[in-house]
Amino acid sequence: MLITSIFCYIYQAFFDNICQVSGTGAAMRLHDIDFGPVIGASGVQGFYGEGYPHHKWFRKLFPFGFDFNGLTFTAKTTTLESRRGNMQLGDDGLTVRKLFPDCIRVNFREAAVLNAVGLSGPGALFLLAKNGPCNPWIERTSPFFLSFATTATTPELRLKETRDFLKYLQVFASQFKAPFGLQINFSCPNTEHGPTEGMAFVAEVHATLDTLRSLNVPLVPKLNILTPPSIARQISDHSACDALCVSNTIPWGSLPAQINWSGLFGSQESPLAKYGGGGLSGSPIFEPVREWVHQARNDASIRKPIIAGGGVMSEGDLKRLAGSGASAISLGSIAILRPWRLARVIKSAYQVYCHIFPEKKGGNQCQYQH
Repeated sequence: MLITSIFCYIYQAFFDNICQVSGTGAAMRLHDIDFGPVIGASGVQGFYGEGYPHHKWFRKLFPFGFDFNGLTFTAKTTTLESRRGNMQLGDDGLTVRKLFPDCIRVNFREAAVLNAVGLSGPGALFLLAKNGPCNPWIERTSPFFLSFATTATTPELRLKETRDFLKYLQVFASQFKAPFGLQINFSCPNTEHGPTEGMAFVAEVHATLDTLRSLNVPLVPKLNILTPPSIARQISDHSACDALCVSNTIPWGSLPAQINWSGLFGSQESPLAKYGGGGLSGSPIFEPVREWVHQARNDASIRKPIIAGGGVMSEGDLKRLAGSGASAISLGSIAILRPWRLARVIKSAYQVYCHIFPEKKGGNQCQYQH
């Protein structure tokens, strides 16, 4: 291990220009916490890492490909109170009841997922208090992200939800064994959030950052690419904004010049119309995301770190997104659409960003329990 560390130090010292990506740096370090070069999209492993029913089949089918090792964990987005949403959950309030939920549609050939889950979950207090001192978030030993979203219909009520969430989290945060960051989800297409552009949106994000800064943890607003890079720049300029995360799913019917909606799902009407239409992830949004990141770096001159993802299905996709200015890569839909590639794309991120790939570690003393 010492030899490896010395080699990497020498390599980076002499070939640092190879490891640097558009001047953004080769590591995702926030508040002096190394979050690594590849971050899980919120919920790709569930609230605690419990996963989903299909994961056990993928592990059997692709024992060397379907592996999350090396991926920084990001919890599924929670709301303040319990929320039914559109995904039926089991008696534990966490795990998915159905193998094929009615609120998700998949086009495997085009590597596309449309979902209208609607932030189903048991709420923040339940998640923070579950299992007492053996709470899975408390017991994590590596840096990770929590993810939070408000669902109220006005900025004032959403800010109140944020203040209440802060009170809950402050009670438990001191017990966490590992450092963590907080993604604030401002762009879920399946909630009551308004438009994610304009000065009113900037003001709301800034007010939220002001509220949460007392946590003294990395704060990362999560946007989708419908937010213009110029607006994202104004958000990123806030002193409490440590990084940006893009992109959330794209609402049905958006960007029609770039996304062939009827070609993906056979109609101009969403197959999830009864749930509001849903949001798209997967390969069809990759190029729009890559272009957004390029514009954010080169036109809007955003210098804060950007965690970027959306349709990364291969090592080639990862390298193109990194080359456009992503400080770290977010992986999500690959775990559904191309699960046999997951492990090697994660490892590729460590090579692209000149990071040491972590060894597998044993489970925590307090394991997740249903």
